[in-house]
Amino acid sequence: MRGLLMETLALPSFFYCLIAFSSTLLQFCIAADTISPGQSISGIQTLVSSDQVFELGFFSSGNNKSWYLGIWYKKTPRVLVWIANQNSPVTDPSAIFTISDSGTLVLLNQSNHTIWYSNPSRPAQIPVAQLLSSGNLVLIDKVTSTSESYLWKSYDYPINTWLPGMIIGKDMSNGLNRFLTSCKDSDIASPGDSTYKFDYKGLPQIFIKRGTMKKFRTGPWNGVRFSGLPMPINQFFFPILASQNDMVGYMYEPKNKLVSTRITLSESGILQRFVLMEGSTEWTTMDAVPNDMCDNYGQCGPNSVCRSYKESTCKCLEGFIPKSPEEWKLLNSSSGCVRRTPLECQRKDDFMKLGGAYANSDINGGGNGCLIWFGNLIDIRGYNQENPGQDLYIRLAASELRSIRESNMKESLEVVLMVSVICGVLTLGFVFWCITWKITSRRLGLPRKKDDVEVPLFDFTTVATATNKFSQENVIGAGGFGPVYKGHLCNGQNIAVKRLSKDSRQGLKEFKNEVALIAKLQHRNLVMLLGYCIQGDEKMLIYEYMPNKSLNYFIFEQNGSALLTWPKRLDIVLGIVRGLLYLHQDSRLQVIHRDLKASNILLDINLNPKISDFGLARTFGGDESEMKTERVVGTHGYISPEYVVDGTFSVKSDVFSLGVLMLEIVSGMKNRNFFHADHHHNLLGHAWLLWKEGRALELLYTCLEDSHLRSQVLRCIHVGLLCVQKFPEDRPMMSCVLSMLTNEEAILPQPKQPGFFIERSSGNAGALSRNEESSTENAVTITLPEAR
Repeated sequence: MRGLLMETLALPSFFYCLIAFSSTLLQFCIAADTISPGQSISGIQTLVSSDQVFELGFFSSGNNKSWYLGIWYKKTPRVLVWIANQNSPVTDPSAIFTISDSGTLVLLNQSNHTIWYSNPSRPAQIPVAQLLSSGNLVLIDKVTSTSESYLWKSYDYPINTWLPGMIIGKDMSNGLNRFLTSCKDSDIASPGDSTYKFDYKGLPQIFIKRGTMKKFRTGPWNGVRFSGLPMPINQFFFPILASQNDMVGYMYEPKNKLVSTRITLSESGILQRFVLMEGSTEWTTMDAVPNDMCDNYGQCGPNSVCRSYKESTCKCLEGFIPKSPEEWKLLNSSSGCVRRTPLECQRKDDFMKLGGAYANSDINGGGNGCLIWFGNLIDIRGYNQENPGQDLYIRLAASELRSIRESNMKESLEVVLMVSVICGVLTLGFVFWCITWKITSRRLGLPRKKDDVEVPLFDFTTVATATNKFSQENVIGAGGFGPVYKGHLCNGQNIAVKRLSKDSRQGLKEFKNEVALIAKLQHRNLVMLLGYCIQGDEKMLIYEYMPNKSLNYFIFEQNGSALLTWPKRLDIVLGIVRGLLYLHQDSRLQVIHRDLKASNILLDINLNPKISDFGLARTFGGDESEMKTERVVGTHGYISPEYVVDGTFSVKSDVFSLGVLMLEIVSGMKNRNFFHADHHHNLLGHAWLLWKEGRALELLYTCLEDSHLRSQVLRCIHVGLLCVQKFPEDRPMMSCVLSMLTNEEAILPQPKQPGFFIERSSGNAGALSRNEESSTENAVTITLPEAR
């Protein structure tokens, strides 16, 4: 009786018990994983895979007016993996899913009209539809029931979810092209604009596109992996290039059967991999792409390398120079680079090796195949030592190549001379090996005891023991300085150890600066320095341990962002502002942080914010109000325009960074990685456009809609836009920022155009001049005092 379709009949009352029994039996039996001709499911009836992981049935999109036939995870029913009638919803859950005698799957509405049907490759003698443990709905012929003989399968028609064993690619025998298509955030039944598609022309690679615009690519397959991606440390799946018979594509298989994995393409074009541990009902995000700015297709334009691990992200290839130097100064490198010297041809050209890019076509088993490019080189990514890339050879004019080699030789000689001097100093220094650490501290200029603040020197063995000999399992973060480890002292105290790596872009100067500076700063919203450690080349800072890591996780990652309600986000903003007010006004010396960003805001057990990383901070004394430097430091996306263009920084530089951070906290989106289908502005530009159109609340992160207060959110966005105004004199002081956020009766001026208000793909970068101010000049006079 499994799967029998129950029709409404006018029956005598003595049949009611029989009907009730039959209904119970139907509900029990329909939980099997197959249906055959003459059987069907309808209403709340479902098919369930044999391992009880997947379930097929009818579901509503939320308004109970549109119903669909779909497959979902049984333990997490809101996680859909496939929809049959995505473009043809039914208006009633009484629709019927059945199978014909010839083996066609059919979805009928309440009027018995066909809404959706499968297209099997051939008729079946004894057809059966089965929901497999993989989540694949297949049509088989019992006469020839093998995986190679499936007459139809749902895996051939994916929506936005990619499951293990599902091939993304093309079947040359029938022209069927399998790729992911995003679903609208507002309605999963509506296909979105983003696609994840396998490109089989030439060497295989995969693209994420938003409409026709390329957003991300994996790079070509090199025999082991896609060469444009760092080598993953992966314990959950095997990547497989599927190239057999007439099929060309890509798939993955799980390593651990106790862990469920799925990959989902979002409407914004983000590909996320989720894992579900055995016994859990909570999906965890394992990774996502694009992940950093260098994942964005053509981020640095033609003939340049994108290096996310460097302070200066974009760099022209050897022998090339920026096409538009002015745009590059404004951090807009989309125009790329051009040759410094034209090719001379006629055998006067040569090739120069560029290490750390990807060019090898086959590294499997030590292979050394190669690729050849013609024309402009686009979308090149550089790797650091932890993720070594392959070599790329660039064709240059012979004269240009000679010039580069002479320059490199000169630099090499300087390095050799420097090493010789250092070796001599080290040899001499060995004689004084037993000098006490107090003398060492004086020589390095580190604080000993001043103003009743003492910075202890930790023994190297103590730190190594606390971190389990700097075990990889103890790593809790990393930055330009190097890794950060969690440690546990013998007295029971947890610590965070910031270990300066040998190839760090931060050196002894920044190390000394952070120790000397933070020792004098005492505030509840500043991270506490417990001590430091120096032994040989090892330099470490020991901080109080922050169990909730950094603000990055709670505003940019899906799992963390859902935990941060609007009231808590506002508390974090106020805590950061109070910490900056102390640095700018209340500490003994005025301090400019110069690297304020989400990853430098740590959170304690109660999610209270603490500003960290003072390696780039500078102090002002006396009547100083601003400084100028030729070395611009900080993080792109947070640096103020006057600092980028003129090297001038002041407290208003930190105000600009705070404004960026405030808008990121409200929206849950990164300024630099922000993408919008209708324009090419960063997050600041997007917020400004919404503000001018009276739609500022659309900036709010969607998960906060039930927890926000409209007036508070608008005020936070308003203050954030005041902080990121192009000219420093227009930005408020930190004391005014705090007053504006806490005093709801304060009248705020209308913000002017933010800094870097230029579209990233525009050919004309905006110059920093007064005549480019926004036309919105009807500002209301602020009633709060502001020092100038």
